[in-house]
Amino acid sequence: MKLVTVLLPEAYLEGLDELVRANMYPSRSSVIRSSVRDLLKKELWENKRNR
Repeated sequence: MKLVTVLLPEAYLEGLDELVRANMYPSRSSVIRSSVRDLLKKELWENKRNR
């Protein structure tokens, strides 16, 4: 994996932390990885299949 630095609004960080506190994810990084994967699947990979 590679390290990526991202600037996020405070409200987004609070949401990430809430998911971690609720034990839905082990860390902020895992929430972000999962979100990016879902976005790519929806916006990129599925669109390629439908062409």
